[in-house]
Amino acid sequence: MRVGSLNHVVLTVNDLAASRVFYERLLPALGYRIGSEDAENVGFIGADRLSIFLAQAPEARRGETFDRYRVGLHHLAFNAPDRAFVDEIFGKLVAWGATILDAPAEYPQYEAGYYAVFFLDPDGIKLEVVCVP
Repeated sequence: MRVGSLNHVVLTVNDLAASRVFYERLLPALGYRIGSEDAENVGFIGADRLSIFLAQAPEARRGETFDRYRVGLHHLAFNAPDRAFVDEIFGKLVAWGATILDAPAEYPQYEAGYYAVFFLDPDGIKLEVVCVP
């Protein structure tokens, strides 16, 4: 593996079954496949070998809400090959009933040509699919 690349991300979720339904739709559309699973975790492996794991929150912590403005993770952004792909994912998200924060648009304040859609997972974790030329 290359120095400077990520190996994995673990997202702790309130309801593994509900999150799994969401991510089993989203992640394969973004090039991921299930790599491992047990009663408390499910892992997805991407084309770049980055793994994303969903981990069931312990009973005592379930029901807590995600706040991207607390110290820690703010959001995850997934690369898209082109704008059409971002638009395609947006259409799928709408069909799945996902909470859309911002429909696909250009965000020149981030970078020239930056085109993205922003949305939430079942726990309110902010996600993004972005194309940067």
